Amino acid sequence: MSVELNPVRLEALEPVARAIDFLTANAEIHPGLEETAAHVGLSPAHFQRMFKAGAGVSPKRFLQYLAAQEAKRAIAEGEDVLSASFSAGLSGSSRLHDLFLASEAMTPGDYRRRGQGLVIRYAFLNGPLGRVLIGATDKGVCWLSFAEEGGDEFHLSEMTQDWDAAAFVQDQDYVTPLAAQAFAFALNRKLDEPLRLHVRGTNFQLKVWEALLKIPYGARCTYGDIASEIGKPKANRAVGAAVGANLISVLIPCHRVILSSGVIHNYRWGVARKKAVLAMEEAVSAA
Repeated sequence: MSVELNPVRLEALEPVARAIDFLTANAEIHPGLEETAAHVGLSPAHFQRMFKAGAGVSPKRFLQYLAAQEAKRAIAEGEDVLSASFSAGLSGSSRLHDLFLASEAMTPGDYRRRGQGLVIRYAFLNGPLGRVLIGATDKGVCWLSFAEEGGDEFHLSEMTQDWDAAAFVQDQDYVTPLAAQAFAFALNRKLDEPLRLHVRGTNFQLKVWEALLKIPYGARCTYGDIASEIGKPKANRAVGAAVGANLISVLIPCHRVILSSGVIHNYRWGVARKKAVLAMEEAVSAA
């Protein structure tokens, strides 16, 4: 169940993101409230309130789910809800009603043009799970990546290379309300209006991404589950490539796909980030 959106100032999310990184890196030693608050330079009481407002759960609850991630159990417990969600399609429990997906299958010519004629407005912003780069066309969000490592120029170059024929305009005023919607969606909060996404891919990629959108919040599935859902049960490797080609992190939840062995691996923005996102979703779902 989603909760109502309580506005949180985006600038207040930076210490929350730093705390999540700290807890993720030190999950095995279970840092306490005082130690984590000191790491981000806040008093314990202030930090506790800020973390709960920004992340939707207490630091203790997040750490509990992070330290005790059991991927096989999560898959087993999620099988029924996942099957039901896939069977229900767009009316399933995946919160697709909060997204409007503008998807376009690319012809070979489209692929070569890579955004020709589009204007992409972008901004770097602090989110509850870290610093992100968000880009949007007039059709919706076309890029969302974690931008903690490597510097802003590196991450901007990634986006411009993937849309190398588009025109780019830095526009924080345009992107900020989209970011607020994206962060709310990531924390399973109800949106006032659908958040529009703009994706372009091959027919196969679009089918994989639409299947990802059907995975319920807090659940996990395997590459084989996705392959079966799109009617290609032997295409695990191709599904993996399509999952890795997703350019809109969190909103198109490629992080929810893991190996059948339960291993959490192969995330474009790092395994630690993937573990943090999964732990946050599970903690929020159980709250």
